[in-house]
Amino acid sequence: MEQKCNIMDCIYYWATIFSNIESKIKKPHYWGFFILNKNIYSMNTKYHPKLISIVVMGLFYISVGVNHFTDPYWFLQIVPPYLPYKIELVYISGFLEIVLGVMLLIPKTRVYAGWGLIMLLIAVYPANIYLAQTNGAAMNTTPLIAWGRLPFQFVFIGLAYWHTK
Repeated sequence: MEQKCNIMDCIYYWATIFSNIESKIKKPHYWGFFILNKNIYSMNTKYHPKLISIVVMGLFYISVGVNHFTDPYWFLQIVPPYLPYKIELVYISGFLEIVLGVMLLIPKTRVYAGWGLIMLLIAVYPANIYLAQTNGAAMNTTPLIAWGRLPFQFVFIGLAYWHTK
């Protein structure tokens, strides 16, 4: 009996429709947390981590970008006080996250999306620094979370760089 999961069907859809590797991907018989297929990108692995990270990160950036418009005041809290046009910066960064997240899902624009995300992540890094400087008070969170966000930004930059290759 074949198991199906709607989110995995969505990942398969994005991987095949917007990818130049459609002919190399065969829909597996089992859908679980990971795509179980030996032939993704012609690699002998159960799943291809790069393909999964592209889809997950693309959807993540789109989701967070939409949140910039649905709840801008949540993001406004961590805009450093020395920056002008705070609400506009929140909207611009949200718009860019949506656009770059969509571009990440399209193979022909993926390289540009990766470099764009690197620039965006560097541009918004002062917000994370400001949150850490307030020990989380800017967002009513713990110092551990506030300071812990700083190194994760470099993980996201590394992933974006990996997606340019």
